[in-house]
Amino acid sequence: MDRLRPRQRSVFTGFTKTELEKMEKLFMESKDDLLSKEFCQKIAKSFSCSAGRAGKPVVKWTEVQSWFQSRQQDRPTKVTSSTNESKKGSDLPDACPPIKEHGSSQEPRGEKVPDVSEMEFEARSSKDGAWYDVDMFLAHRFLDCGEAEVRVRFVGFGADEDEWVNVKNAVRERSVPLEPSDCHKLKVGGHVLCFQERRDQGIHYDAHIAEIHRRMHDIRGCRCLFLVRYNHDNTEERVRLRRLCCRPTF
Repeated sequence: MDRLRPRQRSVFTGFTKTELEKMEKLFMESKDDLLSKEFCQKIAKSFSCSAGRAGKPVVKWTEVQSWFQSRQQDRPTKVTSSTNESKKGSDLPDACPPIKEHGSSQEPRGEKVPDVSEMEFEARSSKDGAWYDVDMFLAHRFLDCGEAEVRVRFVGFGADEDEWVNVKNAVRERSVPLEPSDCHKLKVGGHVLCFQERRDQGIHYDAHIAEIHRRMHDIRGCRCLFLVRYNHDNTEERVRLRRLCCRPTF
C-alpha cells in the first residue's frame, strides 16, 4: 500500500431497495417512537447484519433517524395499519448468519458483540505494519485456536488489497487527529499514531513520545515539537502536533 492514508470517510451511499421497503412498512405500521435512538439503533444494526448489505458500509442509526424524519415531514399524518402487532418483529432482517472459513465458526461463549453502527475503525496491514481506515468488514471467522479474524477493505483501496486481520491485535476504534487544544494532554511515554512522511509515501504508524519541547502557541496553533519513537523499528523523528493522532487508549 503506497497511498496516503485518508482521514476523511466516504459519504453514506444510501439504503438498499429492501431496506427502504422495510422502513416504509415500519413507518406505516409501527406504533413505536420511530425517532428514538434505541429504535433507530435496532433498525441500523439489523440492516448492517443483513445479507443484503454484505460488502457495503454499515448503516448508522442517525441515517435511519434522518430517513424517518424526512418521511414524517413529507406525510405529517401517520396512518396506523390494522396489521397484527405480533408481526412487527418480522419486518427486521435476520441476524448476521455465521460465516464459515478455514477455522471454527462458533463464537466463544460470553462474548458480547458490540453495536458498531456508530463506530469507525482502523486496521493494521500485515504488509507494512501501518494503520489504515476501514471502509467495510467483509467477513469474519474463528480460528481453531479460538481467535477471531475479519476480512477488511481499506478506505481508498480496492478488493485486491483486502486482508484478513486479527480482531484483538489489529483492529481498533479509529484514531482521531489532535487539535492544538489537545497539546497539554500529551506526556512523555504516551502512545500516539504518527503520520510518517517518506519520499514516496505517507502512512500512519504507532509510536510513543520520547521528548517534548513546549513552545508558546500562536495564531498558527501549536508550535511545540515532539520527539516520537516508532514502535515498529525504533527510529526517532521530531514532528509537529498536526502529524499526531490520539489513539483510543490515549
